[in-house]
Amino acid sequence: VDKEAVKDIKMTAPKLGFGEWITYFTTVGKVSPVPKDMKFGEFPEGVAWTGGTFVIQGDEVLYQWTDTIPGNHPLVKDVVKVAKGTAQN
Repeated sequence: VDKEAVKDIKMTAPKLGFGEWITYFTTVGKVSPVPKDMKFGEFPEGVAWTGGTFVIQGDEVLYQWTDTIPGNHPLVKDVVKVAKGTAQN
């Protein structure tokens, strides 16, 4: 994650109950590798990765979008435009 690209984005905590927070942190600990040199208060880079969007034709990636933070996604019209253009060729 490019720290400069996301520094102005304000994220808020979800409204979870105590048990839900425990489940969340337990899951994060299981699925996120934690580097040995990580300091308290930092979080593993993988926690911020939520997915991506691709348009692929054969072995060629025609469109790639990598989500930078939760809730970040491409415009659907951009993905459809690439997919339609590919289908027409």
